[in-house]
Amino acid sequence: MDDVFRALADPSRRALLDHLHRHNGQTLNELCRHLDMTRQGISKHLNLLIRADLVVPLWSGRQKLHYLNPAPLKQISERWIDKHKAACLRAFNDLNHGLEAIGAGGILVGR
Repeated sequence: MDDVFRALADPSRRALLDHLHRHNGQTLNELCRHLDMTRQGISKHLNLLIRADLVVPLWSGRQKLHYLNPAPLKQISERWIDKHKAACLRAFNDLNHGLEAIGAGGILVGR
């Protein structure tokens, strides 16, 4: 899981993942045409994403296609986001009630 968080920490790698999300199954050359990075930069970022299992390369004949692997993102969501969602909503609700109690007015939940 540390490799996934490390991979997601970089905005260039997130841009690569976003691009693969929109157009999955691309070669390195295709990615180079659509992203404002050098071929070497994209290749380095792709290798890190592959090591983190966020991208899976598959050979189709002589072409290596890169596909987004959503499984690690789903695991992060289940382990870190989903389980804290209810607690966050309760905390916003408690904050709203506290602000209303002191006359400061409430806030919008989820904003």
